[in-house]
Amino acid sequence: MTEIIDLSQEIYSGMPVFAGLPQVEITMHVSHEQWDGITDSEVVSPAVNRLDMGEHTGTHVDAINHMARQYRGQSIDTMPLSMFYTEGICLDLSYKGLRDLIEPIDLDRALVAASLEIKPGDTVLLYTDHYRRAFGTENWPHGPGISAAAARWLGQQGIAAFGVETMSPGVRHISNKEVHHICGELGFTHYENMINLQRLIGRGRFRFIGLPLKIRGGTGSPVRAIAVFEG
Repeated sequence: MTEIIDLSQEIYSGMPVFAGLPQVEITMHVSHEQWDGITDSEVVSPAVNRLDMGEHTGTHVDAINHMARQYRGQSIDTMPLSMFYTEGICLDLSYKGLRDLIEPIDLDRALVAASLEIKPGDTVLLYTDHYRRAFGTENWPHGPGISAAAARWLGQQGIAAFGVETMSPGVRHISNKEVHHICGELGFTHYENMINLQRLIGRGRFRFIGLPLKIRGGTGSPVRAIAVFEG
């Protein structure tokens, strides 16, 4: 039996976003009552909502052109779909605390502990439990993240992407900008704001799907990321 695990945050007005990025506002554009000319209804039901938000909202993937100006031609609509439909593994790094750096030795130890290996083209998800510990609190922006060395190490394994629960792949003001640059240099990407990674620990390999919207010139896109286990 196929099991599908949802790895994506809910999108809603006022949800947390990375500092300086567009806030999320969802409003009703038109109601069924307006369409049907009903003026005396006590209930108003949306027929179409309007979404105002940035490309990097909620669970999303970064395009290569987001990483630095020299990659500006590599927008989300130009990236091969094979980057978003891969095999996946999830590593347990839940011992990492606020603003801790995840180093190559941490990744290597997590692989050994899980009896897993990284294969070329994989998506590697990094479970820190930061979402359950801190979402909606003042500590949400201050989660652990990978170091520049760990980003380069992952890229050298030939992965398609890695994914984190946090709002940024690196630690802000420490490694985050450099991590983005390394992703661009080595041609891989990352997902941010993932959930339910605890449900993947100890279960081995799975099918990962995180397809972006086909945004012309886009620097990233929200995704409905899932992990699929075939029975």
